Amino acid sequence: MVHGLVLIRVDTFTVMEHRRQPLLSSSAFLRRQFRFLAAASLVVGVSLLLGVWGYMHFAHYALVDAFLNASMILGGMGPIGELPNEGAKWFASCYALYSGIALLGTVAVLLAPVVHRMLHALHLEDERR
Repeated sequence: MVHGLVLIRVDTFTVMEHRRQPLLSSSAFLRRQFRFLAAASLVVGVSLLLGVWGYMHFAHYALVDAFLNASMILGGMGPIGELPNEGAKWFASCYALYSGIALLGTVAVLLAPVVHRMLHALHLEDERR
C-alpha cells in the first residue's frame, strides 16, 4: 500500500502460464478455453443487444427485424433492406464499424488460448534440446 492506494501486481491478472512453467493439462486447458468462450459470448451478446436496441429505436423496426439486421451486421454479412431515415443510417454505419472490430476481437479472444498453447508447446520442445 502506497499513500493509501492499493497496488496490484500486474502478473496477478495474467491468464496464461509463463514459458518456464509446464504445459497445462488438457482439463485445465479446456476450463481456460471455456472461460475465454464465455467472455467472447458476453461481448457478442451485449453487442447484439446494442444493435437490436439501435434498430428498434432509430429505424423503428420490430424486434425480429431488428434482431435480423443486428445479427447480420455483427456477423459480417451486411444489412438487410433499406433503412427508413437518416438517424437509422447513422446508427447502422457506427454499428457496422463497431461490429467489425468486435468480430475481430472476439475471434482473437477465442483463438488466443489455442495459439498460446501451440507456441508454449513448441517453446518447451526447444528448451528440451
